[in-house]
Amino acid sequence: MTFNRPSGPPASRRQLDRLLELLEAAGYDGFRDARGPLGFTQRQGNGNFTRDEADAFIADLEGTDHDPSAPSPTSAARLSTDERAARALPDVVLAAELQRRGWVVMEP
Repeated sequence: MTFNRPSGPPASRRQLDRLLELLEAAGYDGFRDARGPLGFTQRQGNGNFTRDEADAFIADLEGTDHDPSAPSPTSAARLSTDERAARALPDVVLAAELQRRGWVVMEP
């Protein structure tokens, strides 16, 4: 696959219109506005989707009431080893390490 090229046939105008309608209903101004929260690539942020990509995003947005502030379910799968180790640390140990590095730490 070449750089920044879709791996399938382009989405139909109907699919793009439906996807844009769902994005606007979820509170986004368009594809670019939804790029970060939904994990769109730069190509997708410009409104270029394959049929399969458009179907997947449409199914996701229709299947759930999408909350842009909610963490995406894929974010947990992308944690590095260091991030998993940091999450496993007790709060006291993590706070002590941050203070040792010069950070100011306070309880929530």
